Amino acid sequence: MSLSRRDFLKYGGATATGAALGAGVDMLPVEAAAVSLKIKEAKAFAGVCPYCAVGCGQLIYAKDNKIIDIEGNPDTPHTLGRLCPKGAATIQLSNNPLRPTKPLYRAPGSDTWEEKPIEWMYDQIAKRYYDAREKYFIENEKNKDGQVVTVNRLEAIASLGSACIDNEECYLLSKLNRAFGIVYHEHQARV
Repeated sequence: MSLSRRDFLKYGGATATGAALGAGVDMLPVEAAAVSLKIKEAKAFAGVCPYCAVGCGQLIYAKDNKIIDIEGNPDTPHTLGRLCPKGAATIQLSNNPLRPTKPLYRAPGSDTWEEKPIEWMYDQIAKRYYDAREKYFIENEKNKDGQVVTVNRLEAIASLGSACIDNEECYLLSKLNRAFGIVYHEHQARV
């Protein structure tokens, strides 16, 4: 039997309508059961997405002290439970098997990473900040008229904030950078 495109759409539409109306299958309970199976025994905690300043509410489901699901909180008035792609993938912050869980250091010229104690890492970061500031800090500079002007800046260090930190952490990072005199201060959300 040869069917034209018009006949195919007509018969296909009639069949789909008949199946939807005539069969009387209500998929709502099936969908509700499928959604609740994963989180049935889990305890829900209200949280806030850590990525940007919008403050989207999240429901974090935990079972046996492990996060098993994160979804948008429908009680959040400005998003009504919707999340952006980064917010929807928040579970990867805690459940990603590729996420490093110990401090790793790669020495200059080396091609391998080695585990180091976190205290050693903190000491190295503090030492390198201090050394760079002592060596490259610019206190005074001549302006275009030849006058000496106090500038108190450090151009040897640049800071790039992360989209994984919250507003309070961004504020503290900004204050730290300004205390050091760092002028190259940027945030990943703007890049």
